[in-house]
Amino acid sequence: MKKLIAAVALMMLSAAAVLAADTITLPAKNGDITFPHKKHQEMLKDCKICHEKGPGKIEGFGKEFAHKTCKGCHTDKGAGPSKCSECHKK
Repeated sequence: MKKLIAAVALMMLSAAAVLAADTITLPAKNGDITFPHKKHQEMLKDCKICHEKGPGKIEGFGKEFAHKTCKGCHTDKGAGPSKCSECHKK
């Protein structure tokens, strides 16, 4: 039974990765943000870094979450945009 549950869970995670959008546009008043979702999936290989409760919408996602989590990760890793104009495009 445990093997069956593990197989189903793995299948669901794989399906989520395949069905996820390549690029997501997030509207913002100081310029929309184009988020390369698939690129992040391929680089990080661990959805739970952003999706704490598993694949799907990120609970509590918004300006504060993005600035803390996304910008924080970019700053910590020394990779990716970390200045306003690098994410927000008018």
